[in-house]
Amino acid sequence: MKYSVVVPFYNEESIAKKLCERIMRVMRHVGAPYELVVVNDGSRDGTARVLEDLAAAHEQVVFVDLRRNFGQATALQAGFDQAVGEIVIAMDGDLQHDPYEIPLFIKKIDEGWDIASGWRVRRGDGWLMRRLPSKIANWMLAKASGVRLHDFGTTYKAYRREVLEGVRLYGDMHRFVPAIAARLGARICEVPIKNVRRPSGRSNYGIGRTFRVALDIITLRFTSRYMTRPLHFFGKPALLSLLAGGATLLYLFLRKVIGWNTFDLMTEHGPLLMMGVVLFFMGLIFLTTGLMGEMLMRVYFEATSARTYSVRRVVRKEDGAKSERTL
Repeated sequence: MKYSVVVPFYNEESIAKKLCERIMRVMRHVGAPYELVVVNDGSRDGTARVLEDLAAAHEQVVFVDLRRNFGQATALQAGFDQAVGEIVIAMDGDLQHDPYEIPLFIKKIDEGWDIASGWRVRRGDGWLMRRLPSKIANWMLAKASGVRLHDFGTTYKAYRREVLEGVRLYGDMHRFVPAIAARLGARICEVPIKNVRRPSGRSNYGIGRTFRVALDIITLRFTSRYMTRPLHFFGKPALLSLLAGGATLLYLFLRKVIGWNTFDLMTEHGPLLMMGVVLFFMGLIFLTTGLMGEMLMRVYFEATSARTYSVRRVVRKEDGAKSERTL
């Protein structure tokens, strides 16, 4: 199987069939073996029935029906788990992604890129409520991850299959796949796409997602920079707190014991003493958390056989001839 197109749906009964037919029309034009993996993410309308009928009528369609609504990232992961194509293309199920742009993503992958990520250059959303918050969030996410993407939020992406094998999606992690893959050396490019206005119904994604960006940035910063060395993440604040608290307590100790000045410690410097104690114990807590994180990461990598690296290909000489194996 050359291509797998993965599309999660949630309450999209009115447009699900239309989108799937457009995707199949495009993939027939591409002219390579493909499958369309459609995931019903616990829809409360007739979406599941529409998708099941499509799977019964077309052998290229694979229908995945989740027991309840788990969220977009989990629905995508369920689709990725069922996909068998060498190249996996993910897109939304609300017709805001144009299926006729799929060949643009395929072209970039054929050029040698590992991930082709959509970039909504001209968005049709409201400027104040959607476009401005999105621009700020994408700038912050790019700074936190070190990956120069203009649009982290869009699901419209194409991946080489091996890139997804080491990634498990949960929460809102589908937006961070390029950043996680970049840590392992994946080559990433952007594909300018249209942001089509939703033809009918109401979008399932509102401005409420914007308020989760701050937590997303912390998660992204940690997973992209400190996943294999959490002590480095917690060690900096630990050392700063320990030094500040230790210096404060040492100053008060010298004044009291050596006798620089005779005074009642709690009366004259009670707040300073409390601050020194709090800083010192905060440093110990940060340090302990970092050490626990180090141990958990070691257990994780050893127990799951997960790799901290990604190999593109192996070349060796065998029986006088060069052998090359692409991974």
